[in-house]
Amino acid sequence: MRILIPAGALVTAVTASLLLAPSASATPKGDNGTVKIHDAKTGEELRRNEPKVCSFYLDAFGFDATQKVQWHIEAWADNDLDKGETVKTGAFALDGSGHGRTTDMTLPDGQYKLFWNFEGENGKAKHKVFKSDCEPGKPGEEPTKPGEEPTKPGEEPSATPSTGPSAPGGEQPSGAPSPSESTPAGASATQDGASGNLAETGSSAPVGMLAAVAVALAAAGGFLVMRRRRAQQH
Repeated sequence: MRILIPAGALVTAVTASLLLAPSASATPKGDNGTVKIHDAKTGEELRRNEPKVCSFYLDAFGFDATQKVQWHIEAWADNDLDKGETVKTGAFALDGSGHGRTTDMTLPDGQYKLFWNFEGENGKAKHKVFKSDCEPGKPGEEPTKPGEEPTKPGEEPSATPSTGPSAPGGEQPSGAPSPSESTPAGASATQDGASGNLAETGSSAPVGMLAAVAVALAAAGGFLVMRRRRAQQH
C-alpha cells in the first residue's frame, strides 16, 4: 500500500531539519589546548613546562586553528607589594594547527603568573606560575674576585704581568738596574778603542812600594828600641 505525503508537508519537514542542524560555521572554538613556559633554548616541539627560566618564551599547543590569543604576565611573589601588577602583555593568532609561540623575553628575578586568554575559552584564562632566575654564580661559571670582571664560559682568564725574577735564558728582569747604573759613584771606565778592553784612569801609589817602606820603618823602629835597652843595661 502506498502512503502519499502532501508536497507541502515534505517541504516543511526538510526546512525544519535544516534549521535544527548545527551550523559548522557557528561551532564555537574549542578549549582543548595548553600553554607552556619554555626556556629560550628549548625546542618548540617539546611539550613540557619549565617553571624556572631566565630568557624564555610562551609556547601553545592543541588549540583550534587560527584562534586568537591575548596574554599578560603579572608579578606574583607572596611578599611582593606589587603582586598582581602586569609586567608584560601581548596578542597574536595561532597557526593552522593550533600552535604558536611568542618571541623570547626576560624579566627581573622573581615569581610571576601568566594569564592566557583566547577565543572560545570556558570560564577563565589558562595560567602558569613560574620564576625568573638570572642571577650569576650558576654551575659552570668561575667565581670572581673583587675588582675582576666575571669570566664567561669558554673564556681564558687574563694573564697577570709577572714581576718575579727573569726566566732562564739571560733576559733582564723588568726594573733591574743596568750594568752602567750599578757602577759605584766616582769610578769611571772608558772603552779602549783599539782593543775593546777597559783602560784604567786616574793616579794611585804603587802598592808594592808602600808595603816595602812600611816593613823598613817597622824594622828600623825595632832596632832603635833594642839599642836603647842595651845602653841602659851598661
